Amino acid sequence: MEENKEEELPKSQIRINGLLSRKGVLVSEQQSINELSSKGYGTVENKKLALAFYEALYLLDRGLLEIEDCKGHKTGFQRLLQSYKSTDENAWAAYLAYRDLRSRGYVVREGFGSGVDFRVYERGDYSKETAKYLILSIQEGKPISIQDLMNALTQSLSLKKDLVLAVMNRRGEAVYYSVSQLNLK
Repeated sequence: MEENKEEELPKSQIRINGLLSRKGVLVSEQQSINELSSKGYGTVENKKLALAFYEALYLLDRGLLEIEDCKGHKTGFQRLLQSYKSTDENAWAAYLAYRDLRSRGYVVREGFGSGVDFRVYERGDYSKETAKYLILSIQEGKPISIQDLMNALTQSLSLKKDLVLAVMNRRGEAVYYSVSQLNLK
């Protein structure tokens, strides 16, 4: 995967309002829904755009999203991250991988399960092609079982995708490793 800064929503020009939910953040304004979904963010459900926690964290960090809870209180980055951690113990590593991949210009969508965090599309119009990579994100020093790694690899092979292990080091930087099956004859 090459380094390339994405042509993204201009920082601080668009202010999108979202409502914190148990699964992420909901956006209801139609223009915001159109703008975000055209860039590969969220999924439309019941005329609202549901942003996953990692997407909302990324947009909040870039100054594009303002979030309120059900009582109308503003939700900041740390509170949103805590909400994410309550649903996923690997939240920080997943967010860092998402942020890094988005900043490189890739469209990043939710994974297919079996430990796979994300599907990654090549730059450009992501809706024309299928995802090329599946990303499994982990934190440096935190063990992952061979069985979990094998499940993710088996899934990626069955889908004809490249599995990439995104390891977040202690400084929050991503190091990517290609994972493949070794066949000894």
